[in-house]
Amino acid sequence: MSPPRLTPARLDLARPGTALPAYERHATKIGVVHFGPGAFHRAHQAWYFDEMLRTRPDFAVCAVSLRSPGLREALAPQDGLYVLAEREADSSFRVIGSIREVLTATQAPAAVFARLTSPQVWLVTSTVTEKGYCLTPDGDLDTAHPDIAHDLTRPEVPASFIGWLTEGLARRRAAGLAPLTVLPCDNLSDNGGRLRRAVLQFAAALGEADLAAWIAGETAFRSTMVDSITPATDDALRAEVARAVGLTDAWPVQREGFVQWVIEAGSPADVLAQAGATIAPDVAAFERAKLRLLNGAHSTLAYAGMLKGYETVSQAMADLELAAFVEAMMRQDIALTLDLEAGDYIAGILKRFRNPAIVHTLSQIAWDGSQKLPFRILETTAEALAAGRPVDRLAVPIAAWMRFVERRAREGVEIVDPLAGKLSGLRGLDAFLDLGEVFPRTLAADARWQAAVRTAYGALPA
Repeated sequence: MSPPRLTPARLDLARPGTALPAYERHATKIGVVHFGPGAFHRAHQAWYFDEMLRTRPDFAVCAVSLRSPGLREALAPQDGLYVLAEREADSSFRVIGSIREVLTATQAPAAVFARLTSPQVWLVTSTVTEKGYCLTPDGDLDTAHPDIAHDLTRPEVPASFIGWLTEGLARRRAAGLAPLTVLPCDNLSDNGGRLRRAVLQFAAALGEADLAAWIAGETAFRSTMVDSITPATDDALRAEVARAVGLTDAWPVQREGFVQWVIEAGSPADVLAQAGATIAPDVAAFERAKLRLLNGAHSTLAYAGMLKGYETVSQAMADLELAAFVEAMMRQDIALTLDLEAGDYIAGILKRFRNPAIVHTLSQIAWDGSQKLPFRILETTAEALAAGRPVDRLAVPIAAWMRFVERRAREGVEIVDPLAGKLSGLRGLDAFLDLGEVFPRTLAADARWQAAVRTAYGALPA
């Protein structure tokens, strides 16, 4: 028989050792709207907000899923409560209470706009992944993207995160409300600057020059860097949480003990330093190091590891040849593009990758490769080429991704990627190299890079 369902009224049934919200939830106020409340948000930003609610009641969250109702259906009976498991040698369990409301944008658009135009809301955060920015390879807003094209004709019923944010800001301006602070938390360099540019270009494409000027002058977009390895939730985690906590949670989350949030200074969000966030005048050095070293190595392990039959990061790292290759790429290729001493950081990443308590599936990391690789690998590659350095190792994750996509298509396995329809029909290296949505023209035309990719592609198993 399953333990009773997790609800506010049953928190006193939680087993000793379970950390509970250290504040009165009924006294909190929704001051944050978060778009994309997947596992990472609930293991990361929502944990920081939970910390802040000990002293600041305005850090409660309205979590907005753009399309899927799954999270709302799971958490609504629990009044937004869920369990976070921290995975180290000894796992710990904590009930997070910072999410006070979950909305599905397609089902409750009026409620989403009501939150975006609430006087007590002051912060918008996001984890919509790289694809949620709807950018071209050159970093501009992709006005041909189906969601953006829809939103430009019907801005009052947005489909994209860009559309929701722009229309929300427009309504705040019309109502005479204070502007917002916006903290994107997605794994792409200069995420604050990229999001700001996309929103301004969207407003301009609408013909709203005055709105664009108001947003540019009043809204604080701040870049961030976020880090904590967060495996997907599965039934094994649900069962473990039920045993350890004594309550049934429909959608718990898990992560490693390490957690980091670096936020560009100069906005009201600087107060998150009280919860352990790092406030920095320039996030670029932090984000480049994390995006290129940790995320770049993750993607390399994902594609190369799956081609060798591994399922998790720790399994791939147990392959001495593959682990040595990834370490050499980090130390001898990626680190040379960073403006910091990365030796200790690399050692820490490799230790985290080997954490046996973290079951991080390679297939999860492999999702959306067409969107991730330009930021995780290709920017590093372009800088190495410009400096006249070899790119042989950096070509391997690209070639491995191509082989991975071909194998998935051949076996009839779903390719989780915005370009899945196009990718599933590609055969051969040249077809991939013609993907302008992934490879910038200057890079695709570089003979040194093409040669390195061809060599790597030929050496990898089909």
